[in-house]
Amino acid sequence: MSSATLRSSRYDTSAASDASESQGIGWIVFASIMLFLAGTWNVIDGILAISRSHVYTASAHYVFSDLRTWGWIVLALGIVQLLAGGYLLSGSEWARWFGVAAAGINSIGQLMFLPAYPFWALSMFVLDLLIIYALAVYGGSRLRESAA
Repeated sequence: MSSATLRSSRYDTSAASDASESQGIGWIVFASIMLFLAGTWNVIDGILAISRSHVYTASAHYVFSDLRTWGWIVLALGIVQLLAGGYLLSGSEWARWFGVAAAGINSIGQLMFLPAYPFWALSMFVLDLLIIYALAVYGGSRLRESAA
């Protein structure tokens, strides 16, 4: 191999690692913004369910209890997601795992909230899966190394 070939391959790997790092940062920013949005939507959904708004179906059967109880649960999940989104922007490792836990618990909660508003709950479930993917794959030591 010539020295020109070695130099060009060295530049190609650094360009690939730069693209990987920027993609990882983009996913983390996406996850934090989506945690904020999901948390805000859950707070609004919780308030609507607590006030027994006519937004939700009237003849729904829940896993346990009634719409008002699930409103309080979804409201609490929304507050936890808002906190996770805020802490995630700090860049700490525990915030990453707190975000994964918040999105995981919310995904389970949304599946149980399915009788109230099915399409919305499935949309929130998919959003939570994307958040978990972003934090599990692109967070951690690779992100800390790229920030330094």
